[in-house]
Amino acid sequence: MPVGLDARYLENFIQQHELDAVQPLVYAAHEQLHARTGMGSEYLGWLTLPLNYDKGEFSRIKAAAEKIKRDTDVFVVIGIGGSYLGARAVIEFIKSPLYNLKQKDTPDIYFAGNSLSPSALSEILELCEGRRVSINVISKSGTTTEPAIAFRIFREYLERTVGLDEARKRIYVTTDRQRGTLKSLADREGYQTFVIPDDVGGRYSVLTAVGLLPIAVAGCDIDALMGGAALAQKSLLEPDVAKNDCYLYAAIRNILYRKGRSVELLVSYEPSFLLMAEWWKQLFGESEGKNGKGIFPASAIFSTDLHSLGQYIQNGTKILFETVVLVDDTQKDIAVGRDPQDIDGLNFLSGNTLSHVNRKAFEGTVLAHTDGGVPNVVLNMPAADERNLGYLIYFFEKACAISGYMLGVNPFDQPGVESYKRNMFALLGKPGFESQRAGLEKRLKR
Repeated sequence: MPVGLDARYLENFIQQHELDAVQPLVYAAHEQLHARTGMGSEYLGWLTLPLNYDKGEFSRIKAAAEKIKRDTDVFVVIGIGGSYLGARAVIEFIKSPLYNLKQKDTPDIYFAGNSLSPSALSEILELCEGRRVSINVISKSGTTTEPAIAFRIFREYLERTVGLDEARKRIYVTTDRQRGTLKSLADREGYQTFVIPDDVGGRYSVLTAVGLLPIAVAGCDIDALMGGAALAQKSLLEPDVAKNDCYLYAAIRNILYRKGRSVELLVSYEPSFLLMAEWWKQLFGESEGKNGKGIFPASAIFSTDLHSLGQYIQNGTKILFETVVLVDDTQKDIAVGRDPQDIDGLNFLSGNTLSHVNRKAFEGTVLAHTDGGVPNVVLNMPAADERNLGYLIYFFEKACAISGYMLGVNPFDQPGVESYKRNMFALLGKPGFESQRAGLEKRLKR
């Protein structure tokens, strides 16, 4: 399988009888998921998406991506949370975190609307000056504050610099199929639109037009990405944890959580995985963090973060466990040369490749951390390519759903996210929130 789970570093932390004990919970979660009887079952479109996606829209996505490649120098993707994290994660992992600096035949891609920072938005506008710009705004409603502000600014920028008619050809809208402010605007102005399916939540949407259009514009193979996810959909159906690594991962997380391991540190030894970890943090954090429950998702890049977090992981409070995504073939390598004077004392490494050194860093670290009392789950990924990444994305999505049901929460809603929005709207003076504003301002003055 493209992704396999190595449990050998859990031998001192989880026993077989514990896996046997949670197996009934896994069976129940599997049944809830596939019979669509569990909480949030109206948002299970992602479950069969890799095989049952809209082939017509998929072709339109590829055609739009080819047009954008031909007529665009800077492609601005406007969205927040699940509306941008998946696309950015895939692009950086497959292409490079330095994608925009590389020589290529695809546009530079910048992500806006994911913060309220004026300096961040201003910098992207500056990078657009004198260049051919297209934008893709991604929002179910069109009224989420951060992307709505960014879209207003970039739409005005395009209309001012290229005119109304040309701007309409350079604005691509990914939104609800039938309703919402953004859908109404797109219909009125004639923008090309793509669909956010009603039954797919934002954090599960990377394999829809939400993620696929920017990913295709970057030159990634979206057929291979979907093919890997389709293989995962077909392969990860067995409810027995001994036969399904995805369910085994969910079971391991549940057992460790019950033992007080309330923080999961997702680790990779590839810096290009940084944004994949950010996507994973939203997926699990927003899905499980409810009703006073849930594992806190954190992440690190090794060996980089071993020089800042390693001490705590090794000798700090035992609330952590690590999940390591280990890429076997990064498809690029460098050999260590020989220094005649051996000034740095590293001639013993001469002739070795960096991938070999990196693997030994992993092996040394995993042994040290498990000796220090930190459980480690290892997910082996054969190569850093679209097919394997598509498999891993679906693997994590399904593991998250099973984990949520095992925990007894709805993995597909996010009620807590609305609290800060209501407060912000009231403090900004949004109509309809007047009664809350005075009370909030009084509290801030204390």
